[in-house]
Amino acid sequence: MAQKCVHQGCGKTFTDPEEVCRYHPGPPVFHEGQKGWKCCKPRVLTFEEFMAIEPCTEGKHSTTDLPPKIEKKEADSTPSEASELPPPPPRAPLAAPQHVPTPPPPPVESEDDDDTIEIPDGRICRRKACGATYKKGSSREGETCVHHPGAPIFHEGSKGYSCCKRRVLEFDQFMKIEGCKTKNRHLFVGSGKTGQKGAAGTPAGEELLDTVRTDFYQTPTSVIASFFLKKIDKEAATVGFQSNTLHLDLPTTDTPMPKRYKAQVPLFASIDTAKSSFKILGTKLEVTLVKADGSSWPVLRSDDRLTGEILQVGRAGRVQ
Repeated sequence: MAQKCVHQGCGKTFTDPEEVCRYHPGPPVFHEGQKGWKCCKPRVLTFEEFMAIEPCTEGKHSTTDLPPKIEKKEADSTPSEASELPPPPPRAPLAAPQHVPTPPPPPVESEDDDDTIEIPDGRICRRKACGATYKKGSSREGETCVHHPGAPIFHEGSKGYSCCKRRVLEFDQFMKIEGCKTKNRHLFVGSGKTGQKGAAGTPAGEELLDTVRTDFYQTPTSVIASFFLKKIDKEAATVGFQSNTLHLDLPTTDTPMPKRYKAQVPLFASIDTAKSSFKILGTKLEVTLVKADGSSWPVLRSDDRLTGEILQVGRAGRVQ
Protein backbone atom coordinates (compact mmCIF):
# COMPACT_ATOMS: atom_id res chain seq x y z
CA MET A 1 0.00 0.00 0.00
CA ALA A 2 1.40 3.40 -0.99
CA GLN A 3 1.98 5.83 1.85
CA LYS A 4 3.28 9.39 1.98
CA CYS A 5 6.42 10.23 3.95
CA VAL A 6 5.98 13.18 6.31
CA HIS A 7 9.67 13.94 6.81
CA GLN A 8 10.54 17.55 6.05
CA GLY A 9 12.20 17.86 2.65
CA CYS A 10 11.00 14.41 1.47
CA GLY A 11 7.21 14.14 1.12
CA LYS A 12 7.46 11.24 -1.35
CA THR A 13 4.86 8.52 -1.81
CA PHE A 14 6.49 5.14 -1.07
CA THR A 15 5.62 1.46 -0.98
CA ASP A 16 8.98 0.03 0.21
CA PRO A 17 9.54 0.82 3.93
CA GLU A 18 13.27 0.08 3.45
CA GLU A 19 13.65 2.73 0.75
CA VAL A 20 16.21 5.45 1.55
CA CYS A 21 14.62 8.72 2.68
CA ARG A 22 16.49 12.01 2.35
CA TYR A 23 15.12 14.72 4.64
CA HIS A 24 15.84 17.63 7.01
CA PRO A 25 15.73 16.55 10.70
CA GLY A 26 15.99 20.13 11.97
CA PRO A 27 13.28 22.82 12.04
CA PRO A 28 13.11 25.61 9.43
CA VAL A 29 14.86 28.89 10.27
CA PHE A 30 13.51 32.24 9.02
CA HIS A 31 15.62 35.20 10.14
CA GLU A 32 15.97 38.71 8.67
CA GLY A 33 14.68 37.64 5.27
CA GLN A 34 16.91 34.57 5.05
CA LYS A 35 15.49 31.05 4.95
CA GLY A 36 17.06 27.67 5.68
CA TRP A 37 17.11 24.62 7.96
CA LYS A 38 18.73 24.49 11.40
CA CYS A 39 20.32 21.12 10.57
CA CYS A 40 22.43 22.43 7.66
CA LYS A 41 24.07 25.65 6.49
CA PRO A 42 22.49 26.85 3.21
CA ARG A 43 20.57 30.13 3.56
CA VAL A 44 18.51 31.58 0.71
CA LEU A 45 16.23 34.55 0.15
CA THR A 46 13.17 33.22 -1.71
CA PHE A 47 10.67 30.56 -0.65
CA GLU A 48 11.22 28.62 -3.90
CA GLU A 49 14.98 28.44 -3.21
CA PHE A 50 14.24 27.33 0.36
CA MET A 51 12.04 24.48 -0.84
CA ALA A 52 14.80 23.40 -3.26
CA ILE A 53 17.53 23.06 -0.57
CA GLU A 54 18.87 19.51 -0.80
CA PRO A 55 18.08 17.35 2.27
CA CYS A 56 21.09 16.76 4.51
CA THR A 57 20.20 13.45 6.24
CA GLU A 58 19.42 9.91 5.10
CA GLY A 59 17.17 7.45 6.90
CA LYS A 60 13.91 5.56 6.43
CA HIS A 61 10.54 6.98 5.38
CA SER A 62 7.99 7.69 8.11
CA THR A 63 4.24 8.29 8.26
CA THR A 64 4.34 9.82 11.74
CA ASP A 65 4.61 13.51 12.52
CA LEU A 66 7.88 13.18 14.42
CA PRO A 67 11.11 12.54 12.46
CA PRO A 68 14.10 10.88 14.19
CA LYS A 69 15.72 13.18 16.74
CA ILE A 70 18.93 14.99 15.88
CA GLU A 71 21.90 13.41 17.63
CA LYS A 72 23.30 15.84 20.19
CA LYS A 73 27.06 16.39 20.02
CA GLU A 74 27.26 17.87 23.50
CA ALA A 75 24.49 17.94 26.04
CA ASP A 76 23.00 21.40 25.89
CA SER A 77 26.47 22.97 25.78
CA THR A 78 25.90 24.84 22.53
CA PRO A 79 23.89 28.04 22.85
CA SER A 80 20.71 28.10 20.83
CA GLU A 81 20.47 30.05 17.64
CA ALA A 82 18.05 32.46 19.26
CA SER A 83 20.41 33.13 22.21
CA GLU A 84 23.25 34.07 19.84
CA LEU A 85 21.28 36.97 18.43
CA PRO A 86 21.94 40.37 20.04
CA PRO A 87 19.00 42.00 21.80
CA PRO A 88 17.06 44.36 19.50
CA PRO A 89 17.75 48.09 19.95
CA PRO A 90 15.03 50.17 21.61
CA ARG A 91 12.51 51.45 19.11
CA ALA A 92 10.25 54.45 19.12
CA PRO A 93 6.50 53.71 19.14
CA LEU A 94 5.26 52.84 15.66
CA ALA A 95 2.25 54.33 13.98
CA ALA A 96 -1.01 52.40 14.08
CA PRO A 97 -0.72 49.20 12.03
CA GLN A 98 -2.04 49.40 8.52
CA HIS A 99 -3.76 46.77 6.42
CA VAL A 100 -1.26 44.62 4.53
CA PRO A 101 -2.61 44.04 1.01
CA THR A 102 -2.69 40.46 -0.22
CA PRO A 103 0.01 39.96 -2.88
CA PRO A 104 -1.17 38.90 -6.33
CA PRO A 105 -0.72 35.24 -7.31
CA PRO A 106 2.71 34.56 -8.86
CA PRO A 107 2.83 34.21 -12.65
CA VAL A 108 2.27 30.61 -13.76
CA GLU A 109 4.99 29.32 -16.06
CA SER A 110 2.66 26.87 -17.80
CA GLU A 111 -0.68 25.17 -17.23
CA ASP A 112 0.48 21.87 -18.73
CA ASP A 113 3.60 19.82 -19.33
CA ASP A 114 5.17 19.95 -22.77
CA ASP A 115 4.63 16.47 -24.23
CA THR A 116 7.97 16.69 -26.04
CA ILE A 117 9.91 16.99 -22.75
CA GLU A 118 10.75 13.72 -21.00
CA ILE A 119 9.68 13.56 -17.35
CA PRO A 120 12.45 12.17 -15.10
CA ASP A 121 11.50 9.28 -12.83
CA GLY A 122 10.75 10.50 -9.31
CA ARG A 123 10.03 14.10 -10.37
CA ILE A 124 7.68 15.84 -7.88
CA CYS A 125 4.79 18.01 -9.07
CA ARG A 126 5.86 21.64 -9.22
CA ARG A 127 2.57 23.06 -7.96
CA LYS A 128 2.62 24.13 -4.31
CA ALA A 129 1.27 21.61 -1.74
CA CYS A 130 0.60 18.86 -4.30
CA GLY A 131 3.59 16.58 -3.71
CA ALA A 132 2.67 13.90 -6.27
CA THR A 133 5.61 11.89 -7.66
CA TYR A 134 5.96 10.73 -11.26
CA LYS A 135 6.78 7.06 -11.84
CA LYS A 136 8.48 6.15 -15.09
CA GLY A 137 6.17 4.41 -17.54
CA SER A 138 2.99 4.96 -15.54
CA SER A 139 -0.20 6.18 -17.19
CA ARG A 140 -1.18 9.80 -16.53
CA GLU A 141 -4.87 9.21 -17.09
CA GLY A 142 -7.13 10.17 -14.22
CA GLU A 143 -4.61 12.45 -12.46
CA THR A 144 -5.89 14.95 -9.91
CA CYS A 145 -3.63 17.78 -8.76
CA VAL A 146 -4.82 19.58 -5.61
CA HIS A 147 -2.59 22.61 -5.06
CA HIS A 148 -2.22 26.30 -4.12
CA PRO A 149 -1.93 28.69 -7.10
CA GLY A 150 -1.08 31.64 -4.83
CA ALA A 151 2.11 32.76 -3.12
CA PRO A 152 3.19 31.78 0.43
CA ILE A 153 2.51 34.49 3.03
CA PHE A 154 4.49 34.79 6.28
CA HIS A 155 3.22 37.75 8.30
CA GLU A 156 3.55 38.46 12.04
CA GLY A 157 3.94 34.78 12.87
CA SER A 158 1.04 33.51 10.76
CA LYS A 159 1.60 31.41 7.66
CA GLY A 160 -0.60 30.63 4.68
CA TYR A 161 -1.20 31.22 0.98
CA SER A 162 -2.53 34.30 -0.79
CA CYS A 163 -5.11 32.18 -2.67
CA CYS A 164 -7.08 31.05 0.40
CA LYS A 165 -7.93 32.26 3.91
CA ARG A 166 -6.48 29.55 6.16
CA ARG A 167 -3.62 30.71 8.41
CA VAL A 168 -1.52 28.62 10.84
CA LEU A 169 1.31 29.33 13.26
CA GLU A 170 3.72 26.40 12.87
CA PHE A 171 5.72 25.64 9.72
CA ASP A 172 4.81 21.93 9.75
CA GLN A 173 1.13 22.94 9.87
CA PHE A 174 1.73 25.29 6.92
CA MET A 175 3.24 22.41 4.90
CA LYS A 176 0.07 20.37 5.54
CA ILE A 177 -2.43 23.02 4.38
CA GLU A 178 -4.45 21.25 1.70
CA GLY A 179 -4.62 22.83 -1.73
CA CYS A 180 -7.57 25.00 -2.63
CA LYS A 181 -7.61 24.45 -6.39
CA THR A 182 -7.82 21.26 -8.48
CA LYS A 183 -6.36 20.49 -11.91
CA ASN A 184 -6.89 17.31 -13.88
CA ARG A 185 -3.15 16.90 -14.50
CA HIS A 186 0.04 17.43 -12.54
CA LEU A 187 2.82 19.83 -13.61
CA PHE A 188 6.13 17.95 -13.54
CA VAL A 189 8.29 19.78 -16.11
CA GLY A 190 6.22 22.64 -17.51
CA SER A 191 7.02 24.22 -20.87
CA GLY A 192 10.29 26.04 -20.15
CA LYS A 193 8.76 29.33 -21.28
CA THR A 194 8.71 31.26 -17.98
CA GLY A 195 9.02 34.98 -18.54
CA GLN A 196 7.16 35.27 -21.86
CA LYS A 197 4.35 37.09 -20.08
CA GLY A 198 6.76 39.50 -18.40
CA ALA A 199 7.61 43.11 -19.11
CA ALA A 200 8.45 44.27 -22.60
CA GLY A 201 12.03 43.50 -23.53
CA THR A 202 12.37 40.67 -21.02
CA PRO A 203 13.78 37.52 -22.65
CA ALA A 204 11.84 34.27 -22.43
CA GLY A 205 13.17 31.67 -20.01
CA GLU A 206 13.62 34.03 -17.05
CA GLU A 207 11.99 34.18 -13.62
CA LEU A 208 10.78 37.72 -12.98
CA LEU A 209 11.14 38.89 -9.38
CA ASP A 210 8.60 41.36 -7.99
CA THR A 211 10.78 42.35 -5.05
CA VAL A 212 14.07 41.65 -3.29
CA ARG A 213 15.19 42.28 0.30
CA THR A 214 16.60 45.80 0.71
CA ASP A 215 18.60 47.31 3.57
CA PHE A 216 20.04 50.80 3.94
CA TYR A 217 22.02 52.99 6.32
CA GLN A 218 23.28 56.55 6.04
CA THR A 219 26.15 58.91 6.79
CA PRO A 220 25.93 62.73 6.93
CA THR A 221 26.56 62.87 3.16
CA SER A 222 25.34 59.56 1.69
CA VAL A 223 22.76 56.77 1.82
CA ILE A 224 24.14 53.26 1.26
CA ALA A 225 21.45 50.83 0.03
CA SER A 226 21.83 47.08 -0.54
CA PHE A 227 19.57 45.07 -2.87
CA PHE A 228 20.06 41.38 -2.02
CA LEU A 229 20.18 39.18 -5.12
CA LYS A 230 22.72 36.41 -5.70
CA LYS A 231 24.73 35.87 -8.90
CA ILE A 232 23.95 39.22 -10.55
CA ASP A 233 25.30 39.27 -14.11
CA LYS A 234 27.85 42.10 -13.94
CA GLU A 235 28.07 42.41 -17.72
CA ALA A 236 24.32 42.66 -18.34
CA ALA A 237 23.14 44.56 -15.22
CA THR A 238 22.25 48.25 -15.51
CA VAL A 239 21.91 50.83 -12.72
CA GLY A 240 20.72 54.34 -13.59
CA PHE A 241 20.69 57.44 -11.39
CA GLN A 242 18.20 60.30 -11.68
CA SER A 243 17.79 63.07 -9.16
CA ASN A 244 14.86 61.38 -7.40
CA THR A 245 14.77 57.88 -8.92
CA LEU A 246 17.01 54.79 -9.03
CA HIS A 247 16.57 52.58 -12.12
CA LEU A 248 17.52 48.90 -11.74
CA ASP A 249 17.69 46.05 -14.24
CA LEU A 250 19.44 43.11 -12.58
CA PRO A 251 19.57 39.76 -14.42
CA THR A 252 21.33 36.81 -12.78
CA THR A 253 23.46 33.95 -14.06
CA ASP A 254 21.42 31.25 -12.29
CA THR A 255 21.06 27.99 -14.20
CA PRO A 256 18.98 26.52 -15.69
CA MET A 257 16.54 29.39 -15.06
CA PRO A 258 18.08 32.87 -14.60
CA LYS A 259 16.25 35.51 -12.55
CA ARG A 260 15.70 39.20 -13.29
CA TYR A 261 14.74 42.08 -10.98
CA LYS A 262 13.59 45.29 -12.69
CA ALA A 263 12.45 48.29 -10.69
CA GLN A 264 12.24 52.07 -10.56
CA VAL A 265 12.90 53.07 -6.96
CA PRO A 266 11.45 56.50 -6.01
CA LEU A 267 13.94 58.02 -3.56
CA PHE A 268 13.04 59.88 -0.38
CA ALA A 269 15.11 62.96 -1.36
CA SER A 270 17.25 64.26 -4.21
CA ILE A 271 20.72 62.86 -4.92
CA ASP A 272 23.84 64.04 -6.72
CA THR A 273 23.76 61.73 -9.75
CA ALA A 274 27.34 62.53 -10.81
CA LYS A 275 28.82 61.48 -7.47
CA SER A 276 26.56 58.48 -6.77
CA SER A 277 27.97 55.02 -7.53
CA PHE A 278 27.34 51.28 -7.23
CA LYS A 279 29.16 47.97 -7.00
CA ILE A 280 27.98 44.41 -7.60
CA LEU A 281 29.00 41.83 -5.01
CA GLY A 282 28.42 38.08 -4.77
CA THR A 283 25.09 38.33 -2.93
CA LYS A 284 23.87 41.87 -3.56
CA LEU A 285 23.99 45.20 -5.37
CA GLU A 286 25.35 47.99 -3.15
CA VAL A 287 24.43 51.55 -4.17
CA THR A 288 25.94 54.72 -2.69
CA LEU A 289 23.50 57.62 -3.07
CA VAL A 290 25.16 60.98 -2.41
CA LYS A 291 22.68 63.36 -0.77
CA ALA A 292 21.99 66.59 -2.65
CA ASP A 293 21.07 68.57 0.48
CA GLY A 294 22.57 66.57 3.38
CA SER A 295 19.20 65.93 5.07
CA SER A 296 18.44 62.79 7.09
CA TRP A 297 16.44 60.05 5.33
CA PRO A 298 13.96 58.26 7.63
CA VAL A 299 13.17 55.81 4.78
CA LEU A 300 14.79 54.91 1.48
CA ARG A 301 11.75 55.19 -0.79
CA SER A 302 9.44 58.17 -1.05
CA ASP A 303 6.43 55.81 -1.14
CA ASP A 304 7.39 54.02 2.11
CA ARG A 305 5.22 54.58 5.18
CA LEU A 306 6.85 56.83 7.77
CA THR A 307 6.92 55.08 11.16
CA GLY A 308 7.91 58.05 13.28
CA GLU A 309 11.21 56.37 14.16
CA ILE A 310 14.30 58.59 14.04
CA LEU A 311 17.22 56.92 12.27
CA GLN A 312 20.59 58.00 13.60
CA VAL A 313 23.43 58.51 11.14
CA GLY A 314 25.25 55.22 10.58
CA ARG A 315 22.44 53.05 11.95
CA ALA A 316 20.98 50.42 9.64
CA GLY A 317 17.33 50.48 8.71
CA ARG A 318 15.47 47.97 6.56
CA VAL A 319 12.74 48.35 4.00
CA GLN A 320 10.88 45.50 2.38
